[in-house]
Amino acid sequence: MTAPTGVQLPASKDIRDMLTGLVGKPVAVSPGAPVTPTPERPVSVAVYVDPQMNVNALCLMDLGASAYTGSALALLPPGGAQDAVEEDGELSGMQVEALYEVVNVLSALFNVPGAPHSKLHKLYAPGEEVPGDLAGMLSAFNRIDLNIEVPTYGKGALSFVVP
Repeated sequence: MTAPTGVQLPASKDIRDMLTGLVGKPVAVSPGAPVTPTPERPVSVAVYVDPQMNVNALCLMDLGASAYTGSALALLPPGGAQDAVEEDGELSGMQVEALYEVVNVLSALFNVPGAPHSKLHKLYAPGEEVPGDLAGMLSAFNRIDLNIEVPTYGKGALSFVVP
């Protein structure tokens, strides 16, 4: 029996394919800047854990990526998603629920042969306070940073981080 290798970052093509299949629209993916939470730029943070409850991956999405992927999955109107980003600065309860489903499905990107099983442990919605130990992991160097565009909804950014 071989020991499991560590969690690997997914390829941008795999992320694009997963998001495209999830929202039923051809999501565009390109290299981007790291998603970093600031008071002016709230982000959602999905925490993935292994069977021993060790954090093994994080997914950070800016408000645009959070609103547009969740709203597209739930078939919510694009205008409502754009209002959440451009006017409200936060997601509605329904958008947070849909985003939870998005990041839950994205956990499959980490479940590859030889890697420990990953599952979604918690989603911090944009603006929710992230505990200090997790906040310290958000800037790890083992990461992939992408810009995404969900057709008819809008553009956003996401980062996957393996601490």
